[in-house]
Amino acid sequence: MAAETENTLSKVDSLVEEAPVKKPGHRRGSSLAADVYNINDLEKENKPIKIAIETQKLGWKLNTSPSSIDDKDVLKKPLTEPKIKKIDLHFPLGLEVTARNLKGVTIKDALDAIHKQFKKKDDPADNVAPQADDELDAPYLAGFEWDPEECYTRFIVHQKKTGEQSSNTSGKKKKKGAHADE
Repeated sequence: MAAETENTLSKVDSLVEEAPVKKPGHRRGSSLAADVYNINDLEKENKPIKIAIETQKLGWKLNTSPSSIDDKDVLKKPLTEPKIKKIDLHFPLGLEVTARNLKGVTIKDALDAIHKQFKKKDDPADNVAPQADDELDAPYLAGFEWDPEECYTRFIVHQKKTGEQSSNTSGKKKKKGAHADE
């Protein structure tokens, strides 16, 4: 009788298992972009990655919102060529953040990931004193570096002490001064 019960149960179990059939993956086709790669796949193929040069010219302060950047079009640009779905951003002191976007990580995605770690904590509900600007030794983004010899799947974040942009002079005072001299 025990053998009959096992057979009966196995038949019922197999029926239950067959009912759902194979479900398609949970991802929607619309969220996948054809020209966006997983960085691990690029590493297997040993493809070179280029980082957008615009990141070096932003003069962006790590504890301010990326929306404070004057040139909003730069934020929409892909961080890399070819486009990648995610990248780890490594700070020299050990902190690591990850920027993700299934349609390709943009400069804004990278800045958002960094900003989340460094934003000023001035919410009274947090009971945390606001982060002073002098708490960061080098509070401005200098750019990203990709060293495939050290680690193919992450970028090193470089910081600097001043927020002056490399080629375009920033700051309203400088612009006013330039107009006053004319």
